[in-house]
Amino acid sequence: MAKMTKSAIIEALANSTGLSKKDVTKVAEATAELALKEVKKNGEFVVIGLGKLVKIARPARMGRNPATGEAIKIAAKTVVKFRVAKAAKDAVL
Repeated sequence: MAKMTKSAIIEALANSTGLSKKDVTKVAEATAELALKEVKKNGEFVVIGLGKLVKIARPARMGRNPATGEAIKIAAKTVVKFRVAKAAKDAVL
């Protein structure tokens, strides 16, 4: 089974909602834009029924260069993670 492409998702949502593909595309793009703004500003964004995007600060740590085995320092950085909602996990698993 192949993964759904963006156009396949847009088409499926358009068919299930009765909206045009153009309208569904606008809503999807606006949702993504809003999610990124909110995560940057407030540190998290809830995707209703699925989970939430969370901004996390990773501390600096020591690692290894896999080619040489040499110890290297990995700098601290901020990353975004997606935490799946319990209801979504239960529905899928």
